[in-house]
Amino acid sequence: MRMNIYEQFQKRRLDTGWIGLGKGPARGGYFCTPIGAKVIGWEGVGGIHYCFVKGFGETVFAVNPENVDQNVYPLAEDFAGFLRMILFAGHAAALEQIIWWDEGQSRAYLAAPENRPGPEQRAVLDALAETFGLSPMENAFAEVRRVQAAFDYSRLRFQPEYYDCKGIDPPGP
Repeated sequence: MRMNIYEQFQKRRLDTGWIGLGKGPARGGYFCTPIGAKVIGWEGVGGIHYCFVKGFGETVFAVNPENVDQNVYPLAEDFAGFLRMILFAGHAAALEQIIWWDEGQSRAYLAAPENRPGPEQRAVLDALAETFGLSPMENAFAEVRRVQAAFDYSRLRFQPEYYDCKGIDPPGP
């Protein structure tokens, strides 16, 4: 049986906290973590985490409990694409924030010296590229925006606490 890229990624045991995919609880546990989420990494700040959600295939989602408008949003159609985006951006944080930025803001963030990968980050990025034969995505900003524009957010389901916090009625069955 052939392992998928996520299973291979898990077996590598890289210190992926350097790229915003740190270790933590697999369930999330936040009011806005979707039902059926399997957490694949933690950013290490603000409860931000990345996950797959049962029923959405290999789509990778960002979950940000501190956002007021949108707490959960897709970033990539599959894990390989997500890794290619990280190779482009250097860190998952640059992808998670695209939902709020225009392309100019995204480019400015990536160009800022403090956001360029340091040696530890670079080592993890190089190991991912080499291990999986991946190259950086050419325009991660455009791809994230494309994935988000095509996504039907009404299909996501949450615990009752989410709807209470948002002051909205839960969807029907």
